[in-house]
Amino acid sequence: MLDRLKQRLETANQAISRLEEILSIQNPSVIERDAAIQRFEFSFEAQWKLAKHYLRTFEGIDVGSPKSVIRSCREVGLLTEQESTRALELVDDQN
Repeated sequence: MLDRLKQRLETANQAISRLEEILSIQNPSVIERDAAIQRFEFSFEAQWKLAKHYLRTFEGIDVGSPKSVIRSCREVGLLTEQESTRALELVDDQN
């Protein structure tokens, strides 16, 4: 179980690095903008799945949606109220 969590952490970190890489481009083309959106979506997916796995493994909380994962992270102190509010806004923006 910890190996899977470590794998998810590595995937999430790689996704964030790739997102940061494309966001550093000054005056991106339309293709680069589209790639940034796709990298954001992949990064967000990797992050919430990492958090979901963490919650299940260490907190005994089994939730299934990004919003419920964010709320649970706030409840156990992984996110502040402000961070969870912003994360929930990102879910709404993504949809």
